[in-house]
Amino acid sequence: MQVDTSSVVHKHKVAPEGKGAAPAWRTRWTGMWSLAAIDARPLLFAFSLCAGAATYFLAPEEPSLLACLGAWIGAGLLLLAARRLVTWSFLYVLMVAGFGVVTGFTAGAVRTRLVDAPVVTEATRPVMLEGWVAGVEPGKKGPRLRLEVHAIQGFAPEDQPRFVRLTHMARLEVAPGRFVRCWAVLRPPPAPVLPGDYDFQRQAYFEQLGAVGYVQGRCRGGTLGAPTGIADRLGISLSTFRRNLAAHVNVAAGERAGGFAAALISGDRSFMAEEDQEALRGSGLAHLLAISGLHMGIVGGLVFFLTQKALVLFEPLALRVPVQKPAAVTALLASLAYLVLSGASVSTQRAFIMSAVVFGAVLFDRAAISMRSFAIAMIAVVLLQPESVMTPGFQMSFAASGALIATYEAWSHRRAGRERVLGPIPFAWASLVMTSVVAAVATAPFALYHFDRLAGLGLIANLLAMPVISFVSAPSAALALLLTPFGLGDVGLRLFGYSLELVLMIAHGCADMAPSKVSLPSAMPGASMALFAVSLALVTTARGAGRVLLCALAVLPAVYLWTESPQLVLHWSASGEVFARTSEGGMKRFDFADGDGLAPLRYSTLEAASCGELPCELETPAGRLELSNEGNCRPLHEAVLQLSLTAPGEACAFNHNWEQVSRVGGLSVWQGKSGMIVQAGAVCRDRPWRQCQS
Repeated sequence: MQVDTSSVVHKHKVAPEGKGAAPAWRTRWTGMWSLAAIDARPLLFAFSLCAGAATYFLAPEEPSLLACLGAWIGAGLLLLAARRLVTWSFLYVLMVAGFGVVTGFTAGAVRTRLVDAPVVTEATRPVMLEGWVAGVEPGKKGPRLRLEVHAIQGFAPEDQPRFVRLTHMARLEVAPGRFVRCWAVLRPPPAPVLPGDYDFQRQAYFEQLGAVGYVQGRCRGGTLGAPTGIADRLGISLSTFRRNLAAHVNVAAGERAGGFAAALISGDRSFMAEEDQEALRGSGLAHLLAISGLHMGIVGGLVFFLTQKALVLFEPLALRVPVQKPAAVTALLASLAYLVLSGASVSTQRAFIMSAVVFGAVLFDRAAISMRSFAIAMIAVVLLQPESVMTPGFQMSFAASGALIATYEAWSHRRAGRERVLGPIPFAWASLVMTSVVAAVATAPFALYHFDRLAGLGLIANLLAMPVISFVSAPSAALALLLTPFGLGDVGLRLFGYSLELVLMIAHGCADMAPSKVSLPSAMPGASMALFAVSLALVTTARGAGRVLLCALAVLPAVYLWTESPQLVLHWSASGEVFARTSEGGMKRFDFADGDGLAPLRYSTLEAASCGELPCELETPAGRLELSNEGNCRPLHEAVLQLSLTAPGEACAFNHNWEQVSRVGGLSVWQGKSGMIVQAGAVCRDRPWRQCQS
């Protein structure tokens, strides 16, 4: 029987070798530059959105919203015209990138106006505050209460913040959902004290957190009922349910790992011991505490797998209906339930959007794990929450996801051959090692920029802990959910607790071994971090051998700028603590003065070191520094700088005293190529989330 092939549509035509065939070198060269390809355009638009949003938040002054909207409309019209008129594909791609930058910039400006809410402008005396407990977080000095404000003494209703966060140092006797009355001291959310440090003030603005402070005495329950608004009432009810769930899991999972189990299921970390949290940070397993892509992927993937296998058992249904589609709907609903249950933090919302894109691709018969899905998820997150572009969670999660998908695409092409050579079990372990290495390399630049350190044994800790989380902890939690209707849910939770005890044992073991933390002698500048991000974007966008070349074009200048940047050798923060870089390159913290300001968050986990009796000396890359009770203008043992608690009797550039440092908000000393740079206070630029005092 002959087959008529005249009507067959060939999607990909390949020129035969010989006449008309492109030379091999030209094929390889053009394969390097695939930025103009159709599949690369969503990626290019997504990365351009990120660049535009970041540009907005780094702008020195607030732009006009009308100007932003006008530029966005103009860029859109220009892009539509270019689609018909421009014949050079690379030029069109540049216009797509330009439209993405303008869109991201405008999204940031619009979002800033939408979340605008009152903020406390200066510290208050103790005032009576009434509100509902929306959440409880752990803190070093006591639990932190997030209150939805009802009334504040001395504040007009239109000037009251929507939310405040208070440190409760006394024994806590109120739970989420309860209406409380507290005597509290309020102050504005603190601004960053070092360039590149975490900007809590900006994050608080977008969370509508208008004040922070502490409670004098104890918050006591009031008689007012729930809020009147439907959304507020629902939020308080969910907070109450989450707190009760966390308390139950904390008991049922066992004393040793109950707090860890409660944090993974409900997002409530208040039951977790501080030493366990520190061990997870020191071992590189702190990402387990933030309910994000890993947790959402395990929940959605497990529900999808179980539902699909269950539907296959019904043969009439399996023969007539593509079972993966109802399984995808079920997994999507389960992911949504987990989003609500875990508190819907920014990282969890981002993870849910990515999960929704994946399961949506299954519903519409598209590739679930692909660069296109990755780009759609990034676009959705940036348009909905452009401020998240500046957070380490966004940067590290998308860096790891993009690098893993790019690796997966290359790895899957060779899977059959490698699995045949290695065998299924060794191949699975090789895949696990490759996944851990790729994720560690992709997230390392962002970890170094934001936290100034790496977990030295993070790779080993993840290789040991992740199989436990994926193959023991997740099924145990699912078993607990399945057994709950029969009153046997605590059995699954206890198994869940046993598995997490093993994870904590791994975390403590890796954190205690040297070198558990790797700190570099020079902090990474923002320009280097941006170039590292560009290199990752090029690696995921480009195809062929050009990936390596394009990556090198961005990485080499990033490393050069890093090595040439000034080195922070000392910071005397408004909290009174002194952070000094030793001659060996590591940072040390010294409790020197008594202040109430904010210390650099990147050094918040450092243990206090002893300097000895005052006056004492510190050897730094900039020279010898002196800490003294009384200020004077006579250098001690050739010290180049003196920090004192009291001012000297005469003015001199050699001395910096606590009175002047606390007034300007801190002191930083940098060592550059041309010598020592002393900077008093932090540079402040007026933006909606930061009001500079003249």
